Amino acid sequence: MDLEPLVAQIDPEGEIPPVGDWHPEHEGEMDLVIAADGRWIHEGTIMSRPRLVRLLSTILRREADGRHALVTPAEKQLIRVEDRPFLIVDAEPGADGLWWLTTNMGDRLALDADHPFTLSETPAGECVPEVPVRFGLAARLGRNVFYRLVEEAASFTLDDGREALGLHSGGVWHPLGLVDGDTACG
Repeated sequence: MDLEPLVAQIDPEGEIPPVGDWHPEHEGEMDLVIAADGRWIHEGTIMSRPRLVRLLSTILRREADGRHALVTPAEKQLIRVEDRPFLIVDAEPGADGLWWLTTNMGDRLALDADHPFTLSETPAGECVPEVPVRFGLAARLGRNVFYRLVEEAASFTLDDGREALGLHSGGVWHPLGLVDGDTACG
């Protein structure tokens, strides 16, 4: 599939459009995969234009049935996502007591009650934090950021009584992992 007609419908300023409000009648499937490592692969070729990938990421949403789609007012193209569509590539503490997270697409999020870490399994079965970003989409915590945050972590007790390591940010504890080494998330 040629991406140019789809890209022509996107705001070139890169603003996040209201894709949650769009319900186009035309629906198709696109040979596009977002790999677990964050690479976007179209028809077997890694997309090497960061600006195009960022642009497409602004029209991505997760459907109620769990599928992922690129959506414009005129059409919806279903794609495949191996794990989470975004990765957290940076984290920094702010003077306001919040941790600030940055995705591989340039989204900047405050780690707070609206954007909490939750533990979930990767396709490889590892229990790794993720954080909601927008429109049902989540970002997986990148390995290098995970290890940096573990150095800042403190121990606390989860609601189910298990001990975890985590960060306090935005008035909420955010789990990074379980203390007992249990790799199961649930």
